[in-house]
Formats: sequence, C-alpha cells, structure tokens
Amino acid sequence: MGAQQGTALITGASAGIGAVYARRLAERGYDLVLVARREDRLRGLASELEAAHSIRVEALKADLTVDADLQRVAQRAAGEDLTLLINNAGIGGYGPFEQVDPLLLEQLVRLHILGPMLATRSALPGMLARGRGGVINVASLLAFSGSLPPNPLPHRATYAGAKAFLVQFTRTLAGELRGGPVRVQVCCPGMTETEFNGGYKGAMKPEDVVTASLVALERGETVCVPGLEAADALVALEQAEAGMRAGAKTTLAARYR
Repeated sequence: MGAQQGTALITGASAGIGAVYARRLAERGYDLVLVARREDRLRGLASELEAAHSIRVEALKADLTVDADLQRVAQRAAGEDLTLLINNAGIGGYGPFEQVDPLLLEQLVRLHILGPMLATRSALPGMLARGRGGVINVASLLAFSGSLPPNPLPHRATYAGAKAFLVQFTRTLAGELRGGPVRVQVCCPGMTETEFNGGYKGAMKPEDVVTASLVALERGETVCVPGLEAADALVALEQAEAGMRAGAKTTLAARYR
C-alpha cells in the first residue's frame, strides 16, 4: 500500500500532533519516516504501525537543533519516495527575551526556521519533477499574537517570531507553486492537549488538529486554523496586508513630517 501513497516524513513524531499524523497517514497506507530525539518512542511507534498497517516505517533519531542531524534529515527529505513532508518538531523557549539563554534561542531558530526551510528545499525539486507532493508546516496561532503583551500568554518573542516566519514562508511559497502539482500548507493550532503544553486539559485534541490539517490539504487551503469556523479572518488579514503595502510610496507620509 505504501508504494502507492509514497512516503511521509514527519518531524517531532514521537508524541502529540506528530504521532497523530503518523497514525492517520499509516491508516491511509503511507510508508513513514518518523523523526525525533527519543529513539525508544520512535521504534515503539514504528513497530506498532508496521504491524497494524503492513507499511514500512523508518525510525530516524535526530536532534534538529544540531547541524549534522538537521542536514541528515534534509537529505532524507530529498528521497525519491517522498510524497509528503510534515515539519512539526518544536520547542517553546518561553521567557522574557532578555533572560532566555541565547543558546536556547539559537536552538529554537534552528528547529522552527532552519529545519523546515532546508527540509522543504530538499524535498521540493523531486516532488515537482515527479508531479506530486505536499508540505505541511505546523506553526501556531501565536504567530498572530504580536499585538498582545505577556500574561496570560507566555513571554514568546522568539517563538512567536519563528512561527510567524513559517506562516509567511508557507504563504509566499504557495504563491510560487500555485497551479502546480505540489501543495503547501501552514497549520496554525491554538492551545492543544499535548506534552508540549503539559497535557493542558480543556485544549483542542491533537486528533482534531490533524483532522483539520489533512482535510485542508485535500482542499488546497494554504492556511489551516483548526478552530476557525469561517475564513473571514483570513480575508481580513489579506486586506490588512494590502493596506500596509499601500505605504510603498516615494514620498514621506504626512504623519512623519
């Protein structure tokens, strides 16, 4: 079955949203490459899915904050069997910006920006040549939280900035690829009931996040917000961006004179 669907590579696959993507895609007959730091969990999940669905599952232990591992995953994303890439791995790095360890901030940027960008760059040429494929970048509604101060939201300058990169990167790339055989999506969940959020109860289930994402991918939606009932906010976002671009003039605005 996997040969028909091809292979999906999922980062951050050992738990939470990534593990749900793995289970859903296994049910659909995809072969899988599961990427995470916790090899014991990866191998356990791989064995479970291989036995249940008669697919091939590769467990790829990697720490995407480390250059060598980041490059190794990007290289695997260039494989001829790959039909779907899901960049899901993430860390929070929360805290007042002036107090957060600079090393942690660097790791966050590697994981949320450099990793997805390089993996997508590796996967895309082959997908285009083969005439099929998809990329899902998992961001967050915190990408749209720049106007809100901390409390009750966390201190999140770098995290929110990195997720905003994923939103704009994906939207702009979708414009480049419009009309072609490869679809790209950025999935922006709100608070989700996962280990990442301490198993916070009352949040959206990761199963619902993945359901929305896969339906949106089939429909060709570039921005997926699992809890958003209507697309009005997305239309308003595009209109607001058009308003900002109206400032591309050769004369200084009167309010600055």
